[in-house]
Amino acid sequence: MIKRIQELLGFAEDDGSQNSSVDDVQFAAAALLIEVAMVDRNFDELERARILAFVRDRFSLEEETAGQIIARAEAEVEGSVQLYGITSSIRNGLSYEDRVELMECLWLVAYADGEADPFEDQLMRRIGELIYVTDRDRGEARKRAIAQKQRD
Repeated sequence: MIKRIQELLGFAEDDGSQNSSVDDVQFAAAALLIEVAMVDRNFDELERARILAFVRDRFSLEEETAGQIIARAEAEVEGSVQLYGITSSIRNGLSYEDRVELMECLWLVAYADGEADPFEDQLMRRIGELIYVTDRDRGEARKRAIAQKQRD
């Protein structure tokens, strides 16, 4: 799966011609994660760590590079986030399976403080619709996130 994401995002060894779209997809994923973390006005270190780990691991980035992407995304979200533009990059840059995996990570961020509040729930519904993830798959991603949270 990681190899497929790397190929999709232009990390394959053949050429680096997709670097601008790679940056767009990385930034868009980080911005969505930050938006979910901030919607309840309680963006804590546990959420930040989970977001950093997702961006670093999923995009095979150095810690510093992942941190820079997150800082840029956080500044953008604090200003004004345009969900349609961000989700458009995700929709066009990730496969359906990868978008479902992103939904699961979004749920993990939403549940980082132990529960998802109504604002987080509503935002998750909107994001899922905008990145074309079905209700069923959003629900399954949510269940997996809850199960993982209980194991942690």
